[in-house]
Amino acid sequence: MRTSTSLLALLGVPLALAAPVTIAIPEGGLNVRQSSDTRNDLTDGSACKAVTVIFARGTTESGNVGSLAGPPFFSALATAIGTDNLAVQGVEYPADVAGFLAGGDAGGSKKMAELVGQAMTQCPDTKVVMSGYSQGGQLVHNAAEQLSADSSAKVSAVVIFGDPDDGDAVGSIPAANVDVICHDGDNICDGGILILAPHLTYSLDAGAAAAFVKGRTGFSRLSYSSTTQFGEVPDELPDELPAALAPPVINVGIVVGTTLISLMHFVQFSDL
Repeated sequence: MRTSTSLLALLGVPLALAAPVTIAIPEGGLNVRQSSDTRNDLTDGSACKAVTVIFARGTTESGNVGSLAGPPFFSALATAIGTDNLAVQGVEYPADVAGFLAGGDAGGSKKMAELVGQAMTQCPDTKVVMSGYSQGGQLVHNAAEQLSADSSAKVSAVVIFGDPDDGDAVGSIPAANVDVICHDGDNICDGGILILAPHLTYSLDAGAAAAFVKGRTGFSRLSYSSTTQFGEVPDELPDELPAALAPPVINVGIVVGTTLISLMHFVQFSDL
């Protein structure tokens, strides 16, 4: 399953898909961190939860889950199924440009496959979800290729934001269990190396991604606690994200010639 969101209509301005753009950073910085950029619910000895998400962050993001796509997704999923029913484990890997250009860091891909296996062994009743953003999506593809047929069958859902390998199968995991979310105009999803505005706004898709995972895991509020950090779980996910989860305002400005590396240096995630 592939989800495509039109950022052109969302931004309300024309955008040359092949041209890099400048991004106007609001005063105070690009404030997109919704929670900790490091999650180790599987490896820190925490109790097993109904759903376990193994997540790989994007290139140059901090911590082990980053800030642009991961934390908003986790918050929306916690709202959907209850905070007490969700465990999140980030993948420790360099997340550097070299790894992206190589098709996804090899060590990180192996580590992700190992974490999936650990979750299934350590918490045999948990529903395992594999997820990643940008280069993290490459890791999801690579890790899935390393899973046994039995382990692949036990992966309840896969969610990839801004997938560099969009269009490729995710190992032998059934396509019905896979949601690849790519925005129109995202050069990374088109096989390029340019970071354009559409690649930076996947927090917009947190609610839809959470709804997909909730459906694929067969989660029932009757079986698990419905109390979350936001209060009681609503009958349906809201059409709009709460203000705390809203994406940053990104203005498309003057077209400039730049590359993946230079624009990544322009937008510094480490200060988020």
